[in-house]
Amino acid sequence: MKGLMSILAIALLCVSPAQARQALQTEAEALLSRSGAPAAGVARVTRSGDRAVAVAGVRALEETMPVQPGDLWHLGSNTKAMTATLAARLVEAGRIDWDTSLAEGLSGVGMDPAYASVTLADLLHHRSGLPANLGRLSVFHFLGTDESRDVAADRVRFAEIVLNQPPATERGAFLYSNAGYVIAALMLEQAADRPYEALMEDEVFTPLGMDSAGWGPPGEVGALDQPRGHAAGLFGGLAAREPDERADNPAVLNSAGWAHMALDDVLDFLQAHLAAEDGPYLSAESWARLHAPVGEEAYAMGWGVTPDGRLGHSGSNTMWMIRAQIDPERGMAAAAVVNEGRISQLAPVLGESLDHLLETGAD
Repeated sequence: MKGLMSILAIALLCVSPAQARQALQTEAEALLSRSGAPAAGVARVTRSGDRAVAVAGVRALEETMPVQPGDLWHLGSNTKAMTATLAARLVEAGRIDWDTSLAEGLSGVGMDPAYASVTLADLLHHRSGLPANLGRLSVFHFLGTDESRDVAADRVRFAEIVLNQPPATERGAFLYSNAGYVIAALMLEQAADRPYEALMEDEVFTPLGMDSAGWGPPGEVGALDQPRGHAAGLFGGLAAREPDERADNPAVLNSAGWAHMALDDVLDFLQAHLAAEDGPYLSAESWARLHAPVGEEAYAMGWGVTPDGRLGHSGSNTMWMIRAQIDPERGMAAAAVVNEGRISQLAPVLGESLDHLLETGAD
């Protein structure tokens, strides 16, 4: 295996930068064709920081504006690994502990006694017993754009609703829960006495150089300044969605799946987890904690883990989709994105692009 990797490394050195860029562009165009999405993007980074991004397609159906390498993409549930990374920063700062319980870490929120012993780590591993989501009727309490809501107050109200529902499963059993990541964000902001969004800016986005990061559907209504998400149209097919309250889940779900950013900033985040350096940002112990799989489902904190140690996650709000993967053995990480969200159809297509990017080392 080491011999094979050496051969691959030598082969990569023989590829000119122009050839490498063209190879990545070819992969972006292939993803566009296979997916049928209006736009597609691929990106790859090495442990040492060598990186490249390529995009293809248009920002919106029935428009001619091409997607740009620096455009913003909605990350959906890939935000969860960022929330877990924030948690690690606050644990190292002594503001909270992985074993802090809801009873200890939440104030001013009543809860079913069954949740009192649930810990921050339980929430991030999806083993809290919380349901996957609020019921459909409850969601109507939180509709509106990020600007029109007091999102911190919404998290408290969300907690009051979900923590007074009976557990969906016993504590310790795996149940993928967006609700759990909302409660985790509330614990973090109460521990630090600062809103979750500000904490993410201070502790994750800024230190890792993720300058384009923001929340919700990217762009301005009425201006084709960013790619549009696409969903099923009234008469079938796909239709572009303006970036308003109909183009995303409620902002109270920020910590579970609401971030957007440019692909280059996605690579900043992936490289940090790929390098997992014992240093001023996080200790080796914290990186290991974030990446350690739990249970038969092998879910870490915001990452699924394969038997050979690759970390990965998919994200979609049904109008966008991303898949990202970190391969420590190869020393590479990659992401593939499209601006529509037919999940069952797109998941294998995005996975195929990731496999190709990581196996060939395309730049």
